[in-house]
Amino acid sequence: MKTFLNSLLLLVFLIPASLFSQTKATGTVTDQANALPLPGVNILVKGTTTGASSDFDGNYSITVNQGDILVFSYLGYTTQEITYTGQSPLNVALVQDAGQLDEVVLIGYGSTTKQDATGAVEKVGDEEFNKGAIVAPEQLLAGKSAGVRVTSNSGAPGEGADIRIRGGASLSATNSPLIVVDGLPLDQRGVQGVRGQLNAINPNDIEDFVILKDASATAIYGSRASNGVILITTKKGRTNTPLTFEYDLKASVQEVTDYVDVLNAEQFTAIAQTASGFDPSELGNADTNWQDEIYTTAIGAIHNLTVSKGYENFNFRVNYNHASQEGVLRGGLYERNAINTSFVQRFLDNDLKLTLTAKGVIDEYNYADGGAIGSAIAFDPTQSIYNPDGSFFQYNGETLAPTNPLFLLENNQNRSKNKRFISNFNVDYKLWFLEGLRFNMNAGIDYSENDGKQFNAVSPTNPNGVAFQNFYDGLDRNTALDFYFNYKSDVESINTNVDLTLGHAYQEFYRQSGGRDNGNNGTFVERLPNVNRNALESYFARASFDIADKYLVSLSYRRDGSSRFSENNRWSSFPGASIGWKISNEDFMQDSFFSNLKLRAGWGVTGQQEIGLNYAFLGLYTPGTGDAAVQIGNEFLTTLRPEEFDENLKWEETTQYNVALDFGFFDERLTGTIDAYYKETDDLLATIPTAAGSNLSDLLLTNVGSTRSRGLEFSLNGKVVQSDNFNWDLGFNITLQDYEITKLNLSGDPDFFIPQGGISGGVGNNIQLWRPGYDPTTFFVFRQVYDDQGNPIEGAYVDVNGDNQITESDRQAYKKATPDVFAGFTSNMSYKNFDFSFTFRGSFGNYMYNNVASDRGNITTVINAPGNYYPNAHASVLDTNFQNQNLFSDAYIQRADFVKLDNVSIGYLIPFEKVNLRASFTATNLLTITKYDGLDPEINNGIDNNFYPRPQQYVLGLNFTF
Repeated sequence: MKTFLNSLLLLVFLIPASLFSQTKATGTVTDQANALPLPGVNILVKGTTTGASSDFDGNYSITVNQGDILVFSYLGYTTQEITYTGQSPLNVALVQDAGQLDEVVLIGYGSTTKQDATGAVEKVGDEEFNKGAIVAPEQLLAGKSAGVRVTSNSGAPGEGADIRIRGGASLSATNSPLIVVDGLPLDQRGVQGVRGQLNAINPNDIEDFVILKDASATAIYGSRASNGVILITTKKGRTNTPLTFEYDLKASVQEVTDYVDVLNAEQFTAIAQTASGFDPSELGNADTNWQDEIYTTAIGAIHNLTVSKGYENFNFRVNYNHASQEGVLRGGLYERNAINTSFVQRFLDNDLKLTLTAKGVIDEYNYADGGAIGSAIAFDPTQSIYNPDGSFFQYNGETLAPTNPLFLLENNQNRSKNKRFISNFNVDYKLWFLEGLRFNMNAGIDYSENDGKQFNAVSPTNPNGVAFQNFYDGLDRNTALDFYFNYKSDVESINTNVDLTLGHAYQEFYRQSGGRDNGNNGTFVERLPNVNRNALESYFARASFDIADKYLVSLSYRRDGSSRFSENNRWSSFPGASIGWKISNEDFMQDSFFSNLKLRAGWGVTGQQEIGLNYAFLGLYTPGTGDAAVQIGNEFLTTLRPEEFDENLKWEETTQYNVALDFGFFDERLTGTIDAYYKETDDLLATIPTAAGSNLSDLLLTNVGSTRSRGLEFSLNGKVVQSDNFNWDLGFNITLQDYEITKLNLSGDPDFFIPQGGISGGVGNNIQLWRPGYDPTTFFVFRQVYDDQGNPIEGAYVDVNGDNQITESDRQAYKKATPDVFAGFTSNMSYKNFDFSFTFRGSFGNYMYNNVASDRGNITTVINAPGNYYPNAHASVLDTNFQNQNLFSDAYIQRADFVKLDNVSIGYLIPFEKVNLRASFTATNLLTITKYDGLDPEINNGIDNNFYPRPQQYVLGLNFTF
């Protein structure tokens, strides 16, 4: 009993002592990435049931003891544990967990979460990017997203790429997506003097891409959103982080691994000897591989030096980038010097956030003469590069003969410099008078100046000619201002989260180009400046509702006006609507194996006005070029010519429907999406032939028809292994697509067609057509007849109409360049400090027209040149034995399915006491599996003609972080 009483007495004294030792911990919980407050964060004293949650402004208060461990958890963010030692205040910045459902993703003029997105929205972060010495940011995305196809235009240094989201939607207008960088929409025409529109954006500086694919997601960008939208967010400093220095080096080597298949000296001589009146003195004694001579091993280097620091209310990041890349075609060079900065300042207890991003870029190009590629294919392989006296070999007096390709590369010059400044200033203000109401404003500018000079030397075949000189310059200015109000509230009475947005946007584009040239007559003529200017004004609104955390509704509306159309047709409306059902949040799904299951559907209308011609509804006059100048006395005056116009020109509009299922298993270890879409484009902006005398040209841009596209996209991502030492992620996506023209003229005549796809061989020949019922890249050919051994019979084609003669009426629409299916497969693996990744891409159902073979794969090419010389032929002549060109034979339409090992990278992180070093080795364009016997099965328009080859690249990377 005495022991019991003593214990009871001790307990009586300890209880108040423990009560007095307790205190209140207070502070604010924010998102580390942007310092925005996080409402509803759970705060728990570890090992107890004591808890609290943060309010709308991220503030919290909880009773704790010294030494207690506080656990901060929030869906979509990494849980953080902090020991309480009296900190006052105890502010916490949570880090987003990219693997969670509530990962924040940008949408037009706002943001949402992956779980609450009702449109086809996909985020690709920097951890998923393709590796290597990448100059064009588009290449970071290749193979990463279903429905998105990225195709580099060539292997030239600094070359950009074509991006197609769901196949595009237009014919003569652009099919490229709208790209928005840190809130600033870029000019879809690009800027003058650069190979790649996005080259001003340092790939090392990009945080992530967000791809808006369907109309319900893009309609709020209505005026330019028919081809999808890509939102690029660049890296910025983070709050409360130490001063960090980072140096990243990527040194690369590139080489061409395949050449166009032409005759060697022995094969060439055997054919040349069959020429009537063959003169052996016209042949040489060498065996020159001209393609091997024009290409070289190219080296390059990309340097990035970055400084960043984060304080409580201010953070900054400054990056210097230098990129230098030689071309594999001798003499080519691309250089970029850029300063990339971002500054974020917060005031009024984080209620006011100011963000400034600015990029100053100098792009310099030395363009190697691309004509050397065609000359190397056509040049006599028996000739040496140089004469005995060291001068370049050339056919004497033969002005129509191909020029020595090494002469072209060493004597012709074309250099340009582009100075560009891109900046955006953002104000985000949480208004004091109404909780949940924010004001957001973006003011941006994209300004560039370019100048260049081109010099074409006097050809050795025409020593009395005049060298051609051309000085050119240009200016591009893109200014934008938009603002919106956003209101978010949790209406408890109806168990609904409400998100409302209302705003206005204005953007103006100004372009000027000019220069002077000698017009091939030795006298310089100043070209009249060419100025064009257009503007867009827009009003937009969106309302989103999350009902009971189960049912999602989003409605958007945009009213757009474009100066490219007359006052009667200037304005158009672009609505969008989408719904979602978070099935996994239903009570009956609580014990299921789904961690996420959401059904969503959307509809929307988007617009197109990017036609290149700013005032195609007005009658304008265009200055003539220097070589069309008129001499009056001693002066040369350029001319003015009237242009065609259509005063009734109006918006092209695309209506799109989308239905999808998002799913996740095993706590999001396995996730995926099945997405189906259907698009119709009406009032198609297309350039069509016009009746003689009906306008000022035989071609006119007007609204004439319709297209239809549909597709099915499937993506699957799996965290195969997750452990402390070993992690392995796999990603797979596949897209099935179908695209066709449904109407092409005002009468709706299904037999009407427009020839497209210009080719080499003859004058004015086309190999493709636009026709209702067919894909716009469909080929237009004669059906070849073959003998019993499967060899093509020259000039023998199928008499389709049965009139016993072969005429244009027998040409048929046959195959297409657009793939039926394309896919991407990515693996990312890490073991302790090692990492290994690769990316495969595949394309199936696409065909290529081998124009090099059709143009030069015949005996006449060698023996019937218009002069005393013998040009080379394509090696296909050895199989076909064709005497003449057969340009329209379907024998040259070849399957171009391929699987490419695009990117392989291995790296190792070496931690030191004060420095982390990551060393890596990357190979790109490593392997192509295809049956296509031309140079490359992946060429944008499906016509293979003197294509600048894509090289293999090997990259050594070193990254130092201090």
